Amino acid sequence: MTKVVLQILLLSVLLHGPAAVARVAGDEEGPGARLAAVIAGEDRPAAQRARDRYRHPLETLSFFDVAPTMTVVEIWPGGQGGYYRRILEPYLAPGGRYIPVPQSSPFPDPVPTVPYGEVDMVLVFRAHGFMIYDRPAQAYFDAIHAMLRPGGVFGIVDHKGDEAGPQDPRARNGYVNESHVLEMARKAGFRLEARSDVNRNPKDTKDHPRGVYSLPPTLSGTLPFTAARARFLAIGESDRFTLRFRKPAE
Repeated sequence: MTKVVLQILLLSVLLHGPAAVARVAGDEEGPGARLAAVIAGEDRPAAQRARDRYRHPLETLSFFDVAPTMTVVEIWPGGQGGYYRRILEPYLAPGGRYIPVPQSSPFPDPVPTVPYGEVDMVLVFRAHGFMIYDRPAQAYFDAIHAMLRPGGVFGIVDHKGDEAGPQDPRARNGYVNESHVLEMARKAGFRLEARSDVNRNPKDTKDHPRGVYSLPPTLSGTLPFTAARARFLAIGESDRFTLRFRKPAE
């Protein structure tokens, strides 16, 4: 095990306890150590590695139970420079398959590159809020369900909305109510398997002038070196829910 990987695992001990690290790391040659090595890789852009403290890629992907032999679809990954694409693509390259579904694809209509009914895992990272702009949201959840094999996993991380108010159907502030996601997943035929608090941020009050876009990394509406910018930097990135669903085995 490299020194960098060891440092990541030791940090996980401090932040999440030894049980979490046992789940993440496995043995030194196992998939957990391989995932940690990819995340620690110096070929990842420095700007993306700087966001690891907010996005917790090691813990998040371990919670979703990503394995290096899986066929994994990522919805709207943000191109070659996508944060999770930079991790998943090399991690899956030797024995699995990574399939990006870009925003330019016909999704939720059929995507030619996706083997429907055979995918092991579909992942959505901070993209659901944008999915509901032009098409009924349920169509996206139904499409994800159709991609997965029986027993396959759907994992989603998104900006957690304020449940005190109803879901804005256009999600103009960038936040998505967890209850909204749970209901659409249920209607699509998914079973909620687990929740994780790894991406929660209690400092996020969700009442910012430009919604989630006031916060890092966008920092919309404030200028550098101002008190307003400093306040949003102190909050950090958004409060996020992390949910793992499963398509029931037939």
